[in-house]
Amino acid sequence: MRKELLKSNRTIENNMTNEEKELLLKDLCARLPYGVKASSQTSHLEINTIDGYFVDGDGSKMFHLSEPDFWQTVDCFQYYLRPMSSMTDKEKDKYDRLVMCNASWVVNDWLNSHHLDYRGFIPKGLALEATEGMYKNI
Repeated sequence: MRKELLKSNRTIENNMTNEEKELLLKDLCARLPYGVKASSQTSHLEINTIDGYFVDGDGSKMFHLSEPDFWQTVDCFQYYLRPMSSMTDKEKDKYDRLVMCNASWVVNDWLNSHHLDYRGFIPKGLALEATEGMYKNI
């Protein structure tokens, strides 16, 4: 499985468009308050805070993770999301009530807090499918 993760990350790094990198970075930032789990080429890590951000000379968008202390580009890791189909009945009811209220920012925040893949990153290979129980505190 480790080799598959490494191969998957290398493929993403080589084939990700700038538009996908931008979207992933924005999506990641919106999810950070909820404790995003990710897999890099070198280790499994839990991303809690991004406390620095810059664009280097070749246009790569770099961000600083305070724990552990290092800089990395968004295309060097994949984070774990739950497929929309994994919603429980209770979550579906809550989601339906939020959608009826037409408050899109509230709906998006709720989806982010539940680590749901509402943008379709998993089928595109831009995110990994979270295993059951990976995000226990939701």
